[in-house]
Amino acid sequence: MPKVSVIIPTYNRAESLRLAIASVLNQTYQDFEIIVVDDASKDNTQEVVPSLKDNRINYIRHDTNKQISASRNTGVVNSAGKYIAFLDDDDEWLPQKLQLQVNLLEGSPLEIGVVYTGFYKIDKKSGKILGQIVPRKRGNIFNDILFTNLIGTSTVLLRKECFQNVGLFDEAINFAEDYDMWLRISKEFQFEYIIKPLVKYFVHPMALSMNYDIKISGLEILHNKYDWLYTLNKRRYSHSYLHLGVLHCYNGNTKKGRKAFLKAIKLYPFEIRHYYNLCLSLLGAGSFKKLRGLREKLFASLP
Repeated sequence: MPKVSVIIPTYNRAESLRLAIASVLNQTYQDFEIIVVDDASKDNTQEVVPSLKDNRINYIRHDTNKQISASRNTGVVNSAGKYIAFLDDDDEWLPQKLQLQVNLLEGSPLEIGVVYTGFYKIDKKSGKILGQIVPRKRGNIFNDILFTNLIGTSTVLLRKECFQNVGLFDEAINFAEDYDMWLRISKEFQFEYIIKPLVKYFVHPMALSMNYDIKISGLEILHNKYDWLYTLNKRRYSHSYLHLGVLHCYNGNTKKGRKAFLKAIKLYPFEIRHYYNLCLSLLGAGSFKKLRGLREKLFASLP
């Protein structure tokens, strides 16, 4: 029985999937199985696994597209390892990733359920490193992550008992489903980190984060699910509605955007950004997106 089950959900990314799997096979720690969950891809994904010729790779294909949460759950349910690691199909691990995490988790008390790491953000097209995310929070991190997801999914190694305690991924959520899971786990387990960046997180134009419908749906579900907790900090909760309003406007629905901005103002009326974006939304979706883009470029150019 393998010590670690590596779960790689995938959809229409055959070439990046090949590189993701290779980064697992190149780990210094080799006691693992790889579970590739193909969410009904339409490209040549089915040919990738057999071409790699490694009997530690298990391939499971959904008959229909069930989205990311269901794919992760399929991997967890079919896993045999004591520990679970996730790797997105367009990310890659550095060679020591599993070894360092297994060593740390094996030497930690059982209340430590998750070990996560730092990671590099890399432009997919140019290969340029855009930044380095450094972990800062350990122990009981629930309050620290209540409004901000500090954990990259491809960086985690966790005990399988975490899922036995809190359940599987919520299949109603297909954006920020990982954030919902970390919130649930952090109420039951403590977190530990390795400060070293051990994952390459690739940013590219076709990323899920640009699918506004899915992102809006995920945020709205989280608002409903954790409303009673979020209201304990109205200022930070208002920022979440500000973000939701911006997404609605980017998606062409300024009416819903204004509704979210007004909710942000009601929660915390002392934030100038709420009024600024509300006024911008009155100009229409096209102007809103253009002016926001110009503002972001301006601030990006400042030292």
